[in-house]
Amino acid sequence: MFDNSWYAVEFSNLISTTPKLIKILDREIVSYRTTDGGIQEIDNTCIHRGAALVNGIVKDDCIVCPYHGWHYRSDGNCIKIPANSPLVAIPKAAKMQTYPIREKYGWVWLFLGNGEPGELTDLPNFPEVAAGKLRSIQGKFNWNANYERVIENGLDFAHAPFVHSGSFGNPDLPEIAELAIENYPNGACATVSLAATPPKGLWKFLVRGERAPIKTRTGFVLPNLTFLEVYLPFGQLTIWTANVPIDLYTTVSKWMNFCSFFTGKWADSDTDRRTMKIFEQDKPIVESQRPQLIPPDLTAELFVPADGLQLQYRKLRQQKSI
Repeated sequence: MFDNSWYAVEFSNLISTTPKLIKILDREIVSYRTTDGGIQEIDNTCIHRGAALVNGIVKDDCIVCPYHGWHYRSDGNCIKIPANSPLVAIPKAAKMQTYPIREKYGWVWLFLGNGEPGELTDLPNFPEVAAGKLRSIQGKFNWNANYERVIENGLDFAHAPFVHSGSFGNPDLPEIAELAIENYPNGACATVSLAATPPKGLWKFLVRGERAPIKTRTGFVLPNLTFLEVYLPFGQLTIWTANVPIDLYTTVSKWMNFCSFFTGKWADSDTDRRTMKIFEQDKPIVESQRPQLIPPDLTAELFVPADGLQLQYRKLRQQKSI
């Protein structure tokens, strides 16, 4: 776990005035919007008798427990106990834990830790995405694996010719050129040119002749983001993924796919299918890795030049984690 960090945990457009359960690191947290459009995050288990607040309602910007109707406001304090006479004081201990939140880049970010939440670290620059020029869809994918194994899989160039040979990796040209790694305060990225196989499906209509190596950039932002940027002959594809650690051995990847081609709604199902296919190809490999948790010792697993970005991830996580 990374202490005192902002975790991307959910898509902003999925949070409404209906309570929504968010699971992260063995915690259950309820998220909901208030009348001013802001988002509140509060522990799910009512301090009174342990009922799940997510099954309650939002009333007057308070979340109301479905069991006994206790009202909790945005600071976590209970301000109403219906069973009590108005003359009976509400116990000071009638308070729930709340969490700082931010909305940015289309996600809800949750701060976990005992320190003061600072500002969100900016993501690497994606000007086309920021300008809203690319078609965007979103989705999620479930893994029975630790989120750090999932993150490292997203940083691994060398597996493409073998795991994704039927999609884009070329098993006849598996060599990875020297990585050009770019470091920034909470992450790193690398850019290479990958050999690719001829496109299939709708994409084949956009390519003529021999397919040249594809410029590909991938990286991470601590604690739980990865990104992939692919410069295809016919346009740009970018995928951001928030890898949410539900517990030590369960991860949900909440992804956003941006592309500059096939920008009509009619193509969304094809984009979704292609994205999910990549995850499905990775799933059996990642879930079979042992040990399930990344070893703390940097020498416990072998590294070769193509693994430079994963090695940088491990070094940085050692500096930042608790």
